Amino acid sequence: MTAPAWAAVLPPESLAVLAAATWAGASLFSATASARMGAFAFTRWRMVFAALLLGGIVLATGSWRSLGPEALGLLVLSGVIGIFVGDTALFACMNRLGPRRAGILFATHALFSALLAALFLGESITGWALVGSGMLVGGVMAAIAFGKRGDDEHHWEATRGRLAVGIMLGLLSALGQSVGTLILKPAMESGLDPVAGSAVRMAAGFASHALLWLTGWRATRVQQPLQWRDLAYTFASAALALALGMTLILKALQHGSAGLVGMLSSVTPVILLPLLWWRLGRRPAAGAWWGAALAVAGCALILGRV
Repeated sequence: MTAPAWAAVLPPESLAVLAAATWAGASLFSATASARMGAFAFTRWRMVFAALLLGGIVLATGSWRSLGPEALGLLVLSGVIGIFVGDTALFACMNRLGPRRAGILFATHALFSALLAALFLGESITGWALVGSGMLVGGVMAAIAFGKRGDDEHHWEATRGRLAVGIMLGLLSALGQSVGTLILKPAMESGLDPVAGSAVRMAAGFASHALLWLTGWRATRVQQPLQWRDLAYTFASAALALALGMTLILKALQHGSAGLVGMLSSVTPVILLPLLWWRLGRRPAAGAWWGAALAVAGCALILGRV
C-alpha cells in the first residue's frame, strides 16, 4: 500500500475536500505553537516530522521506485515554492493577523489556482462548475470576513506589526501554495506515487529551511523556550496537514482538474468554523454561517457536475 487504500476509490474532487478538512484540523494545533516558536522554527520542525513520517512509509513500501529524474526536479522546486515559501509565509501571516484573517487571505489560492491552471495547463471551468466555483469562493470569503463577533476580544484577533505586511504575507502564501501544487500536475499524471512525492517535497522544504537556519538569522531561531507541548502540537499539525493532507492533494492531481482541486481545497476556513466554536467556546457570527452555507452549496454543485 502507498497512498491510503480508501483514497484510490474516491474521486479527486472528494480528496481535495478531505485535504481541506485535514488542514482545518491542523490549524487548531498550529496557531499556539507557531506563535510561541516563530514562523520559521515552527515550519522547520513541521517539515522534520512530516519528512520522517513520509520517508518511513516510502522506505517500507518501496514507493521510491516511482521517482524519476524529471519528477525529482519538479518535486524539489514544488517543495521550495509551496512549502518553504508558502507555508512559512502563511504562519508568519497567522502570527501577525490571527488564523481568521490569515484564512481569508490564504483562501485566495483558489483564484490563483484557477487562473494559473487556465494560463499554463489549458484547463477551464465552465457551466455549472463555474457557477459553483463562484459560490464556493464567495462563500469562503464571506464566512471568514463575517466570522468575528462584535464582542470577540480573543488574542487571535489582534494585529501584531504592520497590517500591510501581514496582508502581503497572506497573499504570498496563497500564491506559493498554488504554484507549488500546479507545477506537479504533469508529474502526478505520469503515475508518480503521492506519498513518495510528498516525502521529496518535505525534504526539499526542510533543506531550504536548514540552509537558512545555518546563516544564523535571528528570525529562524525558536523565539521562546521550547516545550514538549509545542513539539506535540507541531507533530500533530505535520501529520494531519503535511503527511496526510498534501498527499491527498497530490493524489487528487493525478486524475482531477488542477483548477477544481485548488477550488475545493479552499473550503478549509468553512470547515474550521465549527472547530473554532468548539475550541474557543465562541459561536461564529450569523454572517459566517450564511457564507458557509453558500460555500457548501457551491461545493455540492461542483461535485454534482464533475
